[in-house]
Amino acid sequence: MDNLTTPGPIGIFDSGYGGLSVFKEIQQLLPQYDYIYLGDNARVPYGTRSFETVYNYTKQCVFKLFDLGCNLVILACNTASAKALRTIQQHDLPPGKKVLGVIRPTTEIVHNFTKTNKIGILATTGTVKSESYKIEIHKFNPEIEVFQHDCPFWVPLVENNEINTEGAHYFVEKDLRELLQQSDQIDTIVLACTHYPLLLPVIKKYTPSNIKIISQGPIVANSLKEYLGRHQEIETLCSQNGQLAFYTTDDPRDFESKAKIFFGQPIAASHISV
Repeated sequence: MDNLTTPGPIGIFDSGYGGLSVFKEIQQLLPQYDYIYLGDNARVPYGTRSFETVYNYTKQCVFKLFDLGCNLVILACNTASAKALRTIQQHDLPPGKKVLGVIRPTTEIVHNFTKTNKIGILATTGTVKSESYKIEIHKFNPEIEVFQHDCPFWVPLVENNEINTEGAHYFVEKDLRELLQQSDQIDTIVLACTHYPLLLPVIKKYTPSNIKIISQGPIVANSLKEYLGRHQEIETLCSQNGQLAFYTTDDPRDFESKAKIFFGQPIAASHISV
């Protein structure tokens, strides 16, 4: 670790708004740190794009956060975590910089929730195709059987604030039915996209009461707290003034109007180019 590195904010990156649901949990648990959130709204969605495109977009945004003084960046985006994190970690990181994702914290502890060892994953098409959840869960718990289903309509429903519409109920019921048809032993469902917790009331309506539904925000926040506790050399590079900044690659006014849905409070955003 470079001793000359200046402490800076923790960077939170997402392709759009969804990462704000994770950021909200992190900021509530660890309010003392400074944070910069960057949403690449101009190029959303990532979930349907190729591995190479997601890697290139994610790398550009991560390095923009490094330029803004961040030494630690969280990819609060399952698609970016699935398609870009490992390559960036292995090939692109400058000295003294760290990038973490949202998949590993979830897959490390998912065994605590299941009794049948049958887990369902609801995610974007890109995350499902990457097989990242299957691979990571089997690393820690090879005995767990993973069933996946992609939900391409859920993100647009959330981003257009269509959470309680007939369309939302139709697609949530349909996708849950198609996931649960794969096995009647599924007792745990992971919402493997940061947008999906906003649909939780609708999801619960169509999910049998014996099935646990896992949202990532609290898990990722607790994992980050433990990580900083274990890695003092990184923790000392995270500045602590309790300041928040929000950037978007698209229209900041539009970002502000939708961000409140995910973050739970009004925010002020600025435009940034990557």
